Amino acid sequence: MKLAIFDLDETLIAGDSASLWLEFMVQHKLASAEILLQEQNLMSAYYQGRMDMSAYMALTLAPIRYWQPQDLAPLVDKFVQQDILPIVYPDARDRLHWHQAQGHTVVIISATGEHLVKPIARMLGVEHAIGIMLDSCEGVYNGRTRGVYSYQEGKLTRLQDWLHQQQLNPELSYAYSDSLNDLPLLEYADRPAVVNGDQHLRLIAQQRGWELLDW
Repeated sequence: MKLAIFDLDETLIAGDSASLWLEFMVQHKLASAEILLQEQNLMSAYYQGRMDMSAYMALTLAPIRYWQPQDLAPLVDKFVQQDILPIVYPDARDRLHWHQAQGHTVVIISATGEHLVKPIARMLGVEHAIGIMLDSCEGVYNGRTRGVYSYQEGKLTRLQDWLHQQQLNPELSYAYSDSLNDLPLLEYADRPAVVNGDQHLRLIAQQRGWELLDW
């Protein structure tokens, strides 16, 4: 089995899905505009590799607290159709299709909540997706998360757990990401590729002979 691992935000799409989702929620008057400024302040730390993910998830999940998954799903689908599919990189689509044509197992893994990652993956034609797991109580989202965050080293932990659950043992793996936060994931892969990387990550890629892609 050959495995292709894709980060989502700024790798497959020209934007951040969680940030765009909050904008969508504000536009539909399902969240206060104040949340956008709070989220921007937290995101500035993400690009420096020091985000407080617990604080970020608490903030961004607050608007869907008390929602039932089946009620939220149509709204998420509308969001993906309207705001995500138009910003998918054409080169990213081509690379996804190439791996699928080769019979590779493709998985999208992101530090965004699974309520967004899984529908986005589905609409991109990707069967497997890993995101931060949302907690619920009596069938209702409670604004909390569960399990290991699929963030930094946690992405690799979640990937390995998923491979074990699926009883998969890749003989060759590819990984694509734009972010220094995904360095553990890129180091894990046999064929890592830096996509739209910043200067620091591009330098690491050049030093290690990794593929450099600009989408």
